[in-house]
Amino acid sequence: MTDTPAAVALTAEQIEQFIGGYASAFGATLRSPVWHSPAEAGLDFQEITFPSRDGVPLEGWYIPAPGSDKLIIANHPLWFSRSGLPAHLEPWKSIWAPSGNDNEVDFIPDYKILHDAGYHVLAYDLRNLGESGSANGGVISAGVYEARDVLGSLAYVRSRTDLRNMTLGLFSRCMGANATMFAMRAEPAAFESVRAMVAPQPLSPRVTMEQSLAAAGIPARYIDKLEQQVRLQTGLWLDDMSPVEAARSVNVPTLLYQVRDDVLTRPDDVQAIYDNIPAEKDLFWIEGTTRRWDGYRHFAQNPERVLGWFNRHMS
Repeated sequence: MTDTPAAVALTAEQIEQFIGGYASAFGATLRSPVWHSPAEAGLDFQEITFPSRDGVPLEGWYIPAPGSDKLIIANHPLWFSRSGLPAHLEPWKSIWAPSGNDNEVDFIPDYKILHDAGYHVLAYDLRNLGESGSANGGVISAGVYEARDVLGSLAYVRSRTDLRNMTLGLFSRCMGANATMFAMRAEPAAFESVRAMVAPQPLSPRVTMEQSLAAAGIPARYIDKLEQQVRLQTGLWLDDMSPVEAARSVNVPTLLYQVRDDVLTRPDDVQAIYDNIPAEKDLFWIEGTTRRWDGYRHFAQNPERVLGWFNRHMS
């Protein structure tokens, strides 16, 4: 039997570099490009722009489904754009390879599925990401400030005479899910005409940072130092950015799903978010993978459960 070599301990300097680099990503966003277009799937669409609740210009697509009175608003994950993430290309490939997520996520097939199922789709870039405007000094707040974008998307829909009477649903992933929950806490009345939400893979930054430290071989006690560095970038404590408490304000039927063995988070975090939701709810786990990106691709490969949730609550 061959002994497995012990992991090489990082030096103090290497730990400092890791923590500084991780924290700086919350203060200087690496934007994912809008790499794909609905035209690639043969979809007609409009290029749209609208303001966030606090005036930040947001860029997006409106994909009409003629004859339908149902619309899905898509709120994308952290580091992504409305089209997905080209993690098969540099610099994203090197960033995400250690977690096994060095492969592309393309959301255009998702929009095609929704469209063909009879839903209009509005997909847009959250602030500081994709082609939308910069705000709050460029910081990422894991949903706190991005909640204003969710509210802006709802206001935009209600400002258009052709959309204001639509039955609405939300497809809010990762930070998009966090942002939606923070928005529900801030302005619950804004969601009165929303009939359903699907919220894959929400997460608490503290948990994913603890996981990242462990994966790098850095002792758990360094989470306090990392939190201080993130706070210097964002002005926020880690628990300020967790959706666990905001989930208590979710006021629409909500379906959550999550890669159970996702190396970037832990099941107990998603379970805590789910447990706090007071509305009708359901949760399922994606098994057999540790790659978070597989959770984002799940809908395109297995759309039945999500479509069933939307159809049930939006009909």
